[in-house]
Amino acid sequence: MSALASPTGTALVVRDAEAIAQARRAIAVGSKSFALASRVLPRGCRDEVAVLYAWCRRADDAVDEVPPADQPAALARLRRELDDVYAGTPPADDVVLRAFAAVVRARAIPRRYPEALLDGMAMDVTGTRYATIADLIGYCWNVASVVGLMMSHVMGVRDDAALRRAAHLGMAMQLTNVCRDVAEDWARGRLYVPDEVLARHGAAGLHARLGGPLPADAVPALAGAVRELLALADRYYASGDRGLSALPWRGALAVRAARRVYAAIGGRIAAQRHDVTAGRAITSTARKLWLLAGACVLALGELPGRAWRRLRGLPGPRVPTTTLELADVAGV
Repeated sequence: MSALASPTGTALVVRDAEAIAQARRAIAVGSKSFALASRVLPRGCRDEVAVLYAWCRRADDAVDEVPPADQPAALARLRRELDDVYAGTPPADDVVLRAFAAVVRARAIPRRYPEALLDGMAMDVTGTRYATIADLIGYCWNVASVVGLMMSHVMGVRDDAALRRAAHLGMAMQLTNVCRDVAEDWARGRLYVPDEVLARHGAAGLHARLGGPLPADAVPALAGAVRELLALADRYYASGDRGLSALPWRGALAVRAARRVYAAIGGRIAAQRHDVTAGRAITSTARKLWLLAGACVLALGELPGRAWRRLRGLPGPRVPTTTLELADVAGV
C-alpha cells in the first residue's frame, strides 16, 4: 500500500496504490507542463495534486469523449457522482472517485468548487456564447479558477486573502488557453473570444459563421483580439504572483514553474504575431526546464523573507476557511 501525506506532513489521506498510480498516469499524459511542475512538490502533496488533476481530467473526458447528444446525460452522471463524493459514498470500484473523496474530506474542499467546474462544462455542452469579457471571465472562473482554489486547499495556504490571487492565476492560464486554441476550438464549433472584443477589432458577427472553415478575412481581427486577451492575462498573472508567498515554499515553486510555462505559451503566440492559423503554440521540453530553473532561482531568493516571517511567528500552512465566488475575484 502507498499513502499520501498532508502538505504539512501530518496526516495520511489516500491509501490506495492503484488510485495513486492512475492519478500519476493521468497528469503525466494529460499535462506535461503540470507534471513537470509538480515534481518539485513533496511526494504526498504531489500525489494529492495528481488525484485532483485526475478527477478534473476524468470529468472533462466524460463529456468531451461522447457524442454531443450524450453529453447532457454524461454531465448529469458527473453531478450524481459528486453527490456520492460529498456524501462519503463513492463507488467502491472507482479508484479515482475514492481517492478524490479522500482528498475532499481531508482538505475540506468546498463543494462549490467542483460544482463550478461542472457548470463550466455545462457551458460547453449548451454552446454558451460569450458576448462580453465578463462572460468569458465567468467561464474562466468555472473551468480554471476553482481548480486553483482546490489546489490551495491541497497545498496549504497561509492567508485566505491569497485565495483571490490563486483564482486570478487560474484565469490567466485559461485566457492563455483560449488564445492558443482559437483555431482548434473553431474546428470544434466553439468560439470563446467575446463578441465585444471581436467587434473592437473588426470581426463583429463572427459567431454567426461558426460551422464552416475559419474565415480568412477574420484572421487579422482575431490577431488583434488575441493580443488584447493576452494583455488581460498578463494582468491576472501579475495578481497571481502576489499570492505565491502564502503557499509553502515548494508549493510556491511548483505553481511559479507552471505559471512561467503558461506565460511562455503567450510569448510564443506573440512571436507568431498572434496569428491563430500559425499552428499550436508550444513550449519545448528544454525551454520548460529553463523556466523551471528560473522559478527555482526566484524561489531561492524568497527564502530569507520566509525565514523572517517564521521567526516573527506568522502562521504556517492551514486549510482555508473562506469559500470564494466569482463576484469576489472578477476584477483585477
